[in-house]
Amino acid sequence: MVKATVLGASGGIGQPLSLLLKLNEAITELALYDIVNSPGVAADLSHINTPARVTGYLPADEGLKCALTNAHLVVIPAGVPRKPGMTRDDLFKINAGIVRDLATGIAQHAPNAYILIISNPVNSTVPIVVEVLKKHCVFDPKKIFGVTTLDVVRASTFSSEIIGSDPRDVRVPVVGGHSGVTIVPLLSQISPQKGFSEEQIEKLTHRIQYGGDEVVKAKDGAGSATLSMAQAGARFASSILDATVKGKPGIIEPSYVCLDADKEHCSQLKDAIGGLEYFSYNVELGPDGIHKIHGLGEVSSYERKLLESAIPELKQNIEKGVSFINSKL
Repeated sequence: MVKATVLGASGGIGQPLSLLLKLNEAITELALYDIVNSPGVAADLSHINTPARVTGYLPADEGLKCALTNAHLVVIPAGVPRKPGMTRDDLFKINAGIVRDLATGIAQHAPNAYILIISNPVNSTVPIVVEVLKKHCVFDPKKIFGVTTLDVVRASTFSSEIIGSDPRDVRVPVVGGHSGVTIVPLLSQISPQKGFSEEQIEKLTHRIQYGGDEVVKAKDGAGSATLSMAQAGARFASSILDATVKGKPGIIEPSYVCLDADKEHCSQLKDAIGGLEYFSYNVELGPDGIHKIHGLGEVSSYERKLLESAIPELKQNIEKGVSFINSKL
């Protein structure tokens, strides 16, 4: 029996994400929680003829507890979307408290669950969740994931448009964080190998870093990247289930993680990134969550400069998340 819970299931990401999870046949129970409309979303999805039984919960009648109890996997897309002119700092002021409260619920009712954090700003919300779990003495670094899959999805898509190939066959490692300059695509490591011009690299890098802005502007105030983010979140959730439920070996996905999850390999990694406690790397998944965090590999001089720009920004983002909890609890 595999229960998956979506916290923020009625929103722009939450609804399509819940739909995609309903289609995942590894899930036998799908619990949807939000402050509004989740019972209706659950009723709609429950008509789909896949194995998962769907239930919807609101805050009343201990809804959060019911949604989380016995969850194997918890995905958090809750919070407000980004609008034109809104920075991730603006988002932080609203979403930090939402994520803190949901993390408290997880600590109390699903302390052993694998936690996938989509709520922005991910660079700060992942440390928020970690600090809450630490306060409740239930922190396991191998089970906490910031979902950065969309950056890799975009990198594959945008690169393939230049190469003229199937985007599903193109892989570009993306490291760092999940906003602006902290997103560092390693185009020198693209597979299959492709030589881009300097101009192409600069344009591709900028588009991958600010792909979210492209969608926000195109939606003209009606939302942010919801459908593509839902697909990316579902892809990552599927990989977690393949590794932890089905026992498939060798699954590698990018994720923004706490580097304490792999102390054996991460001392050198930390030295290369200024001692940061959180970073997005390619992560090998195993039956207990994070099995191994892979290193940067060989990077170009251009990518090294990108990393140098990303590190101080990431440091600020991480400190903001940590201090938000330590000053509140």
